[in-house]
Amino acid sequence: MRRTLDALVAALGSLAEHKLRTTLTMLGMMFGVGAVVSMLSIGAGAEREALALIERLGTRNVVVRAKTYKPQELEEIRKKSLGLSMRDVDALQEAVPGVEYAAPRIEVEPYKVLAAGAKTEAKVFGVSHRHKELAPIPLSEGRTLDRRDELEHAQVCVIGAAVRRELFGVDRALGRDLKINDLWCEVIGVLARDPSAAASSTVQGVAVSSTDHEIYLPFTTALRKLDRDPLKSPLSEIVVRLQPDAPAGETGAVIGTLLDRLHGGVRDFEIVVPEALLRHSRETQRLFSLVMGLIAGISLLVGGIGIMNIMLATVLEQTREIGVRRAVGARRADIRFQFLVTAFSLAMMGGLFGVAMGLGIARVVAAYADWPTVVTTWSVALSLGVSVAVGVGSGLYPAVRAARLDPIQALHAE
Repeated sequence: MRRTLDALVAALGSLAEHKLRTTLTMLGMMFGVGAVVSMLSIGAGAEREALALIERLGTRNVVVRAKTYKPQELEEIRKKSLGLSMRDVDALQEAVPGVEYAAPRIEVEPYKVLAAGAKTEAKVFGVSHRHKELAPIPLSEGRTLDRRDELEHAQVCVIGAAVRRELFGVDRALGRDLKINDLWCEVIGVLARDPSAAASSTVQGVAVSSTDHEIYLPFTTALRKLDRDPLKSPLSEIVVRLQPDAPAGETGAVIGTLLDRLHGGVRDFEIVVPEALLRHSRETQRLFSLVMGLIAGISLLVGGIGIMNIMLATVLEQTREIGVRRAVGARRADIRFQFLVTAFSLAMMGGLFGVAMGLGIARVVAAYADWPTVVTTWSVALSLGVSVAVGVGSGLYPAVRAARLDPIQALHAE
């Protein structure tokens, strides 16, 4: 222990004598470690957000979405297919093995949403009473839509946190009325704030919107009491909940085959399998982490080369000192250990400063680029460990070279 402390003190003293050279040598390790920490934290944040969005779609769900077309294209398509409809919902529930139930969803195109003299540009959806089972959304006030609301075509709605704030401010929202186009609806529930910062996001090409700016009303009310372009598909989506043991990929293929027949061979819909999105997202994230790790690793390698250069220069400068130490009884192992401790000190200091730099970059990205970052313990430990390994590995050759110097020749060196 005493030997190690003495070697560490001597190494720090030697580095302190050449502050500029030591700082420039550490820069390579700092940038490398900083790149590792920041890249991994940005990647981990992106992965967490993607997984949260996919989880919102539901890994046990298969989503069937109506495709969008230009008006002239829709006229030709409607001659063969009516688009997604309640007939499809019933057929999916009855004919597809592994389906627990199917729930319709309608996206309303509101030209005005107002209440109490205020207005908002919220998205409006007609949903099934089972929507809360398909995509669990916590409430902060009131209740969700139920089966009775559907059967009675009730003019009620559940609103997002941002909609509540924009329309009612700090006033009570429950029991108040809001107007969607020409339809008045009573607010029966308010959703809890969505932790997702963005109004909408895209995962593997699939758009997932934040619930903060959304309004939900019974789909039967949307079908009967809100105007809709007759050429458009009656339903915007059908969310199919699978049984726990049903394979999502195979069931999605069966759903596609059945709908092809019902739609006269017209593929005017697309099928989204969140489970497949989850696998693809994880594979993409692993590839991203690998590529970013390699790029950061190159920076660490450059830093290691810098340490090797400075250690070789130090051996040259301290040749006479090495000779004196050998002459007074120092062993080759002592000389080798001293230079390894010096290389270790350089790498560790550069690594620590690099971690601080990486944390700073992650915070800046999170604050100003509106991009989530997650700094994990393993990313910090990995970057520091690699930094020290590269530093000590780079200092090994100079240390061995110093230890092999002949004491007589070293004492005669200028």
